[in-house]
Amino acid sequence: MPLEVIVLAAGQGKRMRSDLPKVLHSIGGRPLLAHVLDAARALEPAKTLVVHGHGAEKVRTAFAQAPVEWVLQAEQLGTGHAVQQAMKHARGDGSVLILYGDVPLVRPASLKRLIEAAENGLAVMTTEVEDPKGYGRVVRAANGNVERIVEEKDATDDERAIREINAGFMALSGKRLQGWLGKIGNRNAQKEYYLTDLVALAAKEGVRVAGVKVDDGLEVAGVNSKVDLAVLERAFQRAEAKRLMHEGVSLADPARIDVRGTLECGRDVAIDVNCVFEGRVRLGDGVRIGPNCVVRNVTLGAGTEVLPFSHLEDSEVGARCRLGPYARLRPGSTLAEEVHIGNFVEVKASRLAAQSKVNHLSYVGDSEIGARVNVGAGTITCNYDGVSKNRTVIEDDCFIGSDTTLVAPVRIARGSYIGAGSTITKDTPAGQLTLARGRQVSIPGWKPPKKKEKG
Repeated sequence: MPLEVIVLAAGQGKRMRSDLPKVLHSIGGRPLLAHVLDAARALEPAKTLVVHGHGAEKVRTAFAQAPVEWVLQAEQLGTGHAVQQAMKHARGDGSVLILYGDVPLVRPASLKRLIEAAENGLAVMTTEVEDPKGYGRVVRAANGNVERIVEEKDATDDERAIREINAGFMALSGKRLQGWLGKIGNRNAQKEYYLTDLVALAAKEGVRVAGVKVDDGLEVAGVNSKVDLAVLERAFQRAEAKRLMHEGVSLADPARIDVRGTLECGRDVAIDVNCVFEGRVRLGDGVRIGPNCVVRNVTLGAGTEVLPFSHLEDSEVGARCRLGPYARLRPGSTLAEEVHIGNFVEVKASRLAAQSKVNHLSYVGDSEIGARVNVGAGTITCNYDGVSKNRTVIEDDCFIGSDTTLVAPVRIARGSYIGAGSTITKDTPAGQLTLARGRQVSIPGWKPPKKKEKG
């Protein structure tokens, strides 16, 4: 039977106190809605319909490439009304799964259980919580089937005491859904059309309503405030840490790692505390990451070590390199094997060949550096002339003395030595020592200035 998924993502999220639509707030570096769409995609639905409303243009722009069909809910008149809008665009000849765009941690396995339980009836997802305040309560019949779901504002005192709550997700046949939607009313405290009224309609017609309970309440927890967002962020990061450790990664403290994208690790990888991984990051076998590093869209080759407080972004790093502490790789940097980038060194849009070293207090930008080059402390490539960027080329086996300024465009030929303190503005000959310094002068009888005495 074909499956269609409806994702409700039209809410404003007033308690978020933000101009950003609620479903665009992030967990693990990705919007809430992205996590829900990933879970839906794993079920291989025939169609996914996303009902949007508040901040509609921002939401569509953020998911411009998503394989979904957008449905506008111009007026937010409740969840039942939202599904009515979606069903106008659905085929309705198979099963329908209804999800919420602000519930990011739901697992495909749980959704499959829900769909299976809906065969020949209706299935709702539930969980038990210590404090059910604010949630719809699940009222079960003596046989265990769900009898009705009562919103808190409409509940009696006995019903408010129930700890099993409605998680919001539902599965049922499209034909039944179409028929029941027309029977939903808005005679309630909110004057809204509640999707939960489907449960009472099903029970009235003698249709079985199954309650599929999940053990972990956080899996089906929604985001209504920045507090909720922070709680689910930590839950997401705990799950990522557990995944990494199951795959053999050594974490100095599983509570102090943040994965905001995709982190793939080889064997015997070790990660120290307070590291942040963003975008797509791949760590080869034996990579070691020191504390307090930020790594974004980077590949690190086997055996590479990143020392503390380094910031690496959009770069490719070969095997057995050594970076940091306090190193910075900016976008477009490519390091071959056994390259050293030391403390307070910045590399941008440059390529360094094997066994080259830039160990201290230097800037390398828009450059090609050959193999076995040693760049002394305080060296900078002057790559910007105020209008355009220019390239510096340093060929193999060169030695660049400390405090050298290389004014691009310039080429340092193979085997060149550059004397410390030089400003190089012309190409150098191969295998020679090049100096470019002002003449040193000492002034006899010179005395330092003295501060004027205060009268």
